[in-house]
Amino acid sequence: MIVDVPEDKDPIAYVWGEMVPGIGPAAAGFSLAVYAHTTLGLREFEAARLRIAQLNGCAFCLDWRTERDGEKVEDGFLDALAEWRTTDAFDERTRLATEYAERYALDHHGLDEEFWARMTGRYSQAEIVELSMCIGSWWAFGRLNRVLGLDTACVLPGAGRSPAGERRRDK
Repeated sequence: MIVDVPEDKDPIAYVWGEMVPGIGPAAAGFSLAVYAHTTLGLREFEAARLRIAQLNGCAFCLDWRTERDGEKVEDGFLDALAEWRTTDAFDERTRLATEYAERYALDHHGLDEEFWARMTGRYSQAEIVELSMCIGSWWAFGRLNRVLGLDTACVLPGAGRSPAGERRRDK
């Protein structure tokens, strides 16, 4: 970890809450709102989120699976994401969400009229704004956690440390 965290403190709570009290809690609220208030389908949500996690290299984000009403994406979903352009496991909205996440992170200047024609053919304007905000949250906060080394210190609610954190510490 890049920042010094007191032994008796949870790294995430300390960095996001105590170190920068004027910014951290607001950022955490935005991050949590993305999960609590999304109207996007679970598969397109997870495809975009996991693609950003891959690009950020955030160990915790790659281990995490969003759950809604007791449902998560299937076990092979992350493997299918590696082949998002050609996999039969993704419908067009899921494929577009993945492409948008990748281009948002790597080539936002290259989002051309052809891309937007495909997006607006499958997503409403409100859904595009929502997906953009979700991707922005994951890109910024996943990158922040990875850069500061917090991605191996994240704690799953009720489950203890991230399995990624355990693997990385064992290496």
